[in-house]
Amino acid sequence: MPIKEKTRAVRIERVDHECTNITSLLFKDEEIKLAKPGQYIMVWMPGLDEIPMSISARNLDGLNRITVREMGCATRTLISMKKGEKIGVRGPFGNSYNLISRRPILVAGGSGMASLMPLLEEFSKRRVKPTIILGARSDDQLLFVKRLEDLGENLVISTDDGSRGLKGYASDYAARLIEKRDFDMVYTCGPEKMMAKVFYTAEEKDIPVQASLERYIKCAIGLCGSCAIGPYRVCKDGPIFNSLMLRNTKGEFGVSKMDPSGQKIQVDH
Repeated sequence: MPIKEKTRAVRIERVDHECTNITSLLFKDEEIKLAKPGQYIMVWMPGLDEIPMSISARNLDGLNRITVREMGCATRTLISMKKGEKIGVRGPFGNSYNLISRRPILVAGGSGMASLMPLLEEFSKRRVKPTIILGARSDDQLLFVKRLEDLGENLVISTDDGSRGLKGYASDYAARLIEKRDFDMVYTCGPEKMMAKVFYTAEEKDIPVQASLERYIKCAIGLCGSCAIGPYRVCKDGPIFNSLMLRNTKGEFGVSKMDPSGQKIQVDH
């Protein structure tokens, strides 16, 4: 079995409370240090559960980072962990963002900036300056704002309640910029309905899209089928879906998904 498929115990070296309900855990791991932007890992909490998490930083002062939004029992346990405690990790898994763009726009909603942050850091190394739209429900839920400002990128902030930046949805402002400007690639991660709106807007302008999809992932190696969407399995064929893949999932992307029991439910955000 390849080493990435084995669970490795890692010690939490640092805990950063990013914003309301979102916490980052930082730890050392040589395999994750080599991950590509957009890949994910499986995180195991002994006696509880194993869940997929985007890698939000690789080799950051020698540490790797996952950034966790509280959504349920497993994530609540993760964000309550302290320095010195241990978790299990497998991976990295999945495909990655393609960095072919010279005029990109990045659209992040909710905790979506966690997946996009390694991509942005890589663009910065290559002296590519993306336009970034960062959206959240309110000012206290905006993720990595200080780092984005430090990078000096073209940053547009939107909040649903207008508590900071523009009032409204990130997808609406993304649509306006896509209509006006000459972007050659759209990268997006966040609520699926937001990503679907961004995708269909970009399709009208014939601009390619790379979107990070989220589904219920159990095995991470393409066997169980719990993360299926259209002809693909998110754990192995994704999590990054390009425009062709998104076209092949039109009946489901932004519409429906499977819950942990295998029942089809509506995408509600």
